[in-house]
Amino acid sequence: MDQIERESMEYDVVIVGAGPAGLSAAIRLKQRDADLNIVVLEKGSEVGAHILSGAVLDPIGLDTLLPDWRNMGAPIKTEVKNDNFYVLGPAGSLRIPNFPMPKLMSNHGNYIVSMANVCRWMAEQAEALGVEIFPGMAASQLVWAKDETGQDRVAGVIAGEFGKNPDGSIGDGYEPGMELLGKYVFLSEGVRGSLAKEVMAKYDLSAGHCPQKFGLGMKEIWEIDPAKHREGTVTHTMGWPLGSNAGGGSFVYHLENNQVYVGFVVHLNYENPHLFPYMEFQRFKHHPMIAELLEGGKRVAYGARAISEGGWQSVPKVVAPGVALLGCSAGLVNVPRIKGNHNAMLSGIAAANAAADAIAAGRMGDELAAYEADLRSGPIASDLKKVRNVKPMWSKWGMLPSLVFGGLDMWTNSLFGISLFGTLKHGKNDADATGKAKDFAPIDYPKPDGKLSFDRLTNVAFSFTNHEESQPCHLHLKDASVPVNVNLPLYDEPAQRYCPAGVYEVLQGENGPKFQINFQNCVHCKTCDIKDPSQNINWTTPQGGDGPNYPNM
Repeated sequence: MDQIERESMEYDVVIVGAGPAGLSAAIRLKQRDADLNIVVLEKGSEVGAHILSGAVLDPIGLDTLLPDWRNMGAPIKTEVKNDNFYVLGPAGSLRIPNFPMPKLMSNHGNYIVSMANVCRWMAEQAEALGVEIFPGMAASQLVWAKDETGQDRVAGVIAGEFGKNPDGSIGDGYEPGMELLGKYVFLSEGVRGSLAKEVMAKYDLSAGHCPQKFGLGMKEIWEIDPAKHREGTVTHTMGWPLGSNAGGGSFVYHLENNQVYVGFVVHLNYENPHLFPYMEFQRFKHHPMIAELLEGGKRVAYGARAISEGGWQSVPKVVAPGVALLGCSAGLVNVPRIKGNHNAMLSGIAAANAAADAIAAGRMGDELAAYEADLRSGPIASDLKKVRNVKPMWSKWGMLPSLVFGGLDMWTNSLFGISLFGTLKHGKNDADATGKAKDFAPIDYPKPDGKLSFDRLTNVAFSFTNHEESQPCHLHLKDASVPVNVNLPLYDEPAQRYCPAGVYEVLQGENGPKFQINFQNCVHCKTCDIKDPSQNINWTTPQGGDGPNYPNM
């Protein structure tokens, strides 16, 4: 039990995570009642430092939150002009025309943005309303209390703990952090947040829902030849190089200043443990269509993050006593649209409305049932229900059948509010989907050329990641023997490959293989926490300010 004495500060609402969900909640709370005391804790060195998204932004969330955002200096300028979709083969491509696609798939009226910069701007709006925002403050523990019935409730978080030694003992310059207590706590940590995981497990919030499904999204920013740049052009692809090895696809977005976002997503339910998602991304850039665009340009930034892909079936109960899950902590991404930021904002607004009403009524620490009801029946539900079968179709039937039947299903849901397929279920979780190494052939990946494709460690330098090496490793093994004794013989230890930052290595020494964790490289994508076939890795937050420092992802 934690016996460390800490100072405490009391707020009306404590928000963990300065992403679009958390900042939307903070702004809406202040819009509802200017006297509410609101704090937002951000583990990144600054707001936006840990934000990575595609991103083509559907402005419905901002239109609801700040209707005049177009006149408020928002960094949202590049409206989508062209929307292209291709199926790739090894040397060619087939464009899928736009007209068969349901209207919800159109990007008309959407914007190519840096969500990191959008969040920085949203933080300015929140601070102008009186919200306190503390960057570099990782929320590492929950604070628990008892409600009137004796049931545990979330009463706050511990944030700002620094100075532990690598073995976890107290160092000379130890700072215990503070207890930030709230009538309600909002967890908007992004995908697979450590505090959200704890809350979900304690209250069994996923009971009655499908397991969450995930993808690994990797992204580079390129500066390209101005003659090739087409500002406002959005391109999505599927097919090569993944083929039948895994589901996934790519995006190429032309933003301003002759820059393009080049991204690649691999669904983490792949079976072949030899698959190397990062190298699939690097190989993709050598496709003639992509190589022609990037040749002569330069890569200026790199990052990666996990993406929640389970959709409607996998959204857990989002409230428990004193706490609510927002945005990607609840898994609100619309997979076929490759969009989640609008739903993150809408979830923040809905949670804020519920909390403001509760506080005005003199309540605290209970379940915000009004937020759960809004999420299950409001605009988020409408967005996710229409596309709920696309991901399970892809997982069960493969890419081409899911294109046909998924398109049909989205049409019938959009036009008539019904599905010919009902609601399809997801199968096993992504860790359990991993097959044995002996049942699959290894995959031979071409060596990066240093011009279009790069090795992981070179690219990680372009994520500007840094971790203080004297702190404890934030990647915890439940059993230190499992990587070498179980995962290596059964699965060829896939942590060597599924991590997009080269954190995990199997080194050969005099005494046999050794599993090494280079936690300094970690870009906080959380893929290891999701995909490890033995579920032996627990991702926790390092000390505040550490991790990637994304410039304008």
